[in-house]
Amino acid sequence: LKLLLKILVAPVILLLTVAIWICVGIVYISGLVLGLISMVVALLGVAVLITYSPQNGIILLVMAFLISPYGLPMAAIWLLGKVQDFRYFLQDTIYG
Repeated sequence: LKLLLKILVAPVILLLTVAIWICVGIVYISGLVLGLISMVVALLGVAVLITYSPQNGIILLVMAFLISPYGLPMAAIWLLGKVQDFRYFLQDTIYG
């Protein structure tokens, strides 16, 4: 019965491993792109904050923070860590 369980879980672990690696690559590339975009939005937010409207400037600065590497990409990395923890838990429970 344990051998059958190992055979059934092996494709799931392989699928999780491949999905994690693909998602890590996507998060890395999107983090680079969003980092550049957040810099532009932050500069625009500071300019709007000083010259036009403090409310709109603060909104732009919050948007810049959310798309910066400390915002949504960090949340995606946290979620990928949880998926990887689940994969290791599954692998250790079945094969360990």
